[in-house]
Amino acid sequence: MLEGQVAVLSSGHLSAEESLQLLATLKRSRMYRADQHSYLLYPNRQLPRFIERNDIPAADLRRSALLRKLLADGNRQLVERDVVGRIHFNATITNARDVQRILGELPAARYGALVKRDRKFVLEMFERLFDHESFTGRSGTFFGYEGLGCIYWHMVSKLLLAVQETYYRAVESGAPKPVLNGLGESYYDVRSGIGDYKTPENYGAFPMDPYSHTPGKGGARQPGLTGQVKEDFLCRFGELGVTVRDAKIHFAPQLMRGQEFVSGRTTFAYFDVYGMHQKILLKSGELAFTYCQVPIIYRLGAKNHLTVIRADGAKRRSEVLCLDSATSRTILQRSGETARIEVDFVMPPESRSS
Repeated sequence: MLEGQVAVLSSGHLSAEESLQLLATLKRSRMYRADQHSYLLYPNRQLPRFIERNDIPAADLRRSALLRKLLADGNRQLVERDVVGRIHFNATITNARDVQRILGELPAARYGALVKRDRKFVLEMFERLFDHESFTGRSGTFFGYEGLGCIYWHMVSKLLLAVQETYYRAVESGAPKPVLNGLGESYYDVRSGIGDYKTPENYGAFPMDPYSHTPGKGGARQPGLTGQVKEDFLCRFGELGVTVRDAKIHFAPQLMRGQEFVSGRTTFAYFDVYGMHQKILLKSGELAFTYCQVPIIYRLGAKNHLTVIRADGAKRRSEVLCLDSATSRTILQRSGETARIEVDFVMPPESRSS
């Protein structure tokens, strides 16, 4: 099930190369659902049809003298033969207690010795045939939500976050560039299968509406994002490369892609820490978002540096894409002392074109 792949990726147990191999294998597996370009909660499987159930195998019948005797006598209390010759347990039997009861009701003079010999085997065969003890939830027997052939979007978002975590661990460990590129491509491949990348025809609903499941047949169903919004929120800040470590806000937008940046002049509107509506004019090659209601401007440049603009107009430039702890505190506490952060960084050519 998809929880397993997510868990092993998030655990950090695998190397970057092994993680990349796992993701490639996952896409080739029965977990992948091509029509939605996404992943099932569990591999789909074909359940036995109704007329294929409750068929006693011929080999089991040969092992039980009791069942053969009952059939020969025309006694239908326990088993019966249908019009095409197949043998079934009596349709009124609902559980093993019914089997025990019927075995006790069979005339002792005629069947007592056979019941004593075959009781254990018949009960074991009944449980094996119906497998009452192995209910594994909706995933193994149902067709609707979280059932067979179903995509559970919250788990896909968990997979997305796990791939992103794997990518940044690979960056920190100094993984080779081909591996980093592969993990980055895998991240956006998973990302492109989530609803907001899709057309209404493909998704089966308006892509930005909250739906938690997509059953095996049909489009998105069951309104409600469950916990998906949490993972997607974390993933978005991961794409932007914003993290807090050692009480400092860091900017490492290594997963950013060129298509994120505006191609012409546009206006970015936001609410500041005082709840006032503000606007910033963006130029081509810029991107804006807020962090704790402080606007952050990303700008494609030839060199990495950031500029802190204080509320009193003072500016401070740094060649490191990290805020000091004091400035970070003013942002995290929403004190209003920091008015804006401008981050210039170099984007690799392959990311600029994507």
